[in-house]
Amino acid sequence: MATSIQRRIRLVVNGKIAGETGLRSAIEATRDRGIPLEVRVTWEAGDATRFAAEATRVGVDVVIAVGGDGTVNEVVNGIFEVTTSPRIALGVVPHGTANDFATGCGISKGNPTAALALIADTKPRPIDVGKVNGRCFINVTSGGFGAEVSARTPAEMKRVLGGAAYSLMAVVTAAKMSPYHARLITPDHVEEGLVLMIAVGNGRQCGGGFQVAPKALLDDGLLDVMIVHDVELSRIGSVLNEILNVGARENEHVFYEQLASFVIESDEPLQMNLDGEPIKDTIFRFETLPRSLPAILPASAPLRG
Repeated sequence: MATSIQRRIRLVVNGKIAGETGLRSAIEATRDRGIPLEVRVTWEAGDATRFAAEATRVGVDVVIAVGGDGTVNEVVNGIFEVTTSPRIALGVVPHGTANDFATGCGISKGNPTAALALIADTKPRPIDVGKVNGRCFINVTSGGFGAEVSARTPAEMKRVLGGAAYSLMAVVTAAKMSPYHARLITPDHVEEGLVLMIAVGNGRQCGGGFQVAPKALLDDGLLDVMIVHDVELSRIGSVLNEILNVGARENEHVFYEQLASFVIESDEPLQMNLDGEPIKDTIFRFETLPRSLPAILPASAPLRG
């Protein structure tokens, strides 16, 4: 076993899971290894952001988001409330509905002991952070169809059905969904038209495992943009094929590009889902903060190597 790196480590635990036996046992087992862990438990929205900001201010070495993608997002935003050049490192113990960031990095849900061991025994590496309208994200911001599905899925349904809840709500939403007229504005050109879905990835997957940015790397200084244009129902098969082959020159309905900064505009308010957290606006200004956040991730994470 690797020798643990002595650091001050603080867990920010989603209050909904704080009493779970497996998590408590994992914390006890880690402490038994001689690794001190501080624990903060959230009570209401915004607590994870506040706890992470506090940890950054007092010089904690590692702050661990224990929960789903929303908890991870809150923790990251808390860090960047304090500084744009953090020394504090991010760790993740996944426990939520989708856990897309953790899953995409190879951190298995359901084994908090292994996740804590990884954090205790591994040195951090710098990863990019995305920003949209001043808010940070490290995984995916999605808009249109995918975001509508997530926003309309009741929390209780997510808890009971897990990722299957999104598939169920997708059927309902598809019957009511109208495409958005939107523009992607880059320094070089404007991509405009009727849009079913927009995804902006620092990480690769969202919606419980659907890869919307299969070429994304967490430390390349770029965000991967995928836009699915509106098509007739008879062309859906072509769209799916293009999604599986993003970036191919012959693609007609799926646009894919890697950019450091850009703007998305919509003629009407567009629902976006930022690392699992819904936001709505007509203008979204994206930028990348390259290699700005130390993060503790397994070797399988999508990094440049």
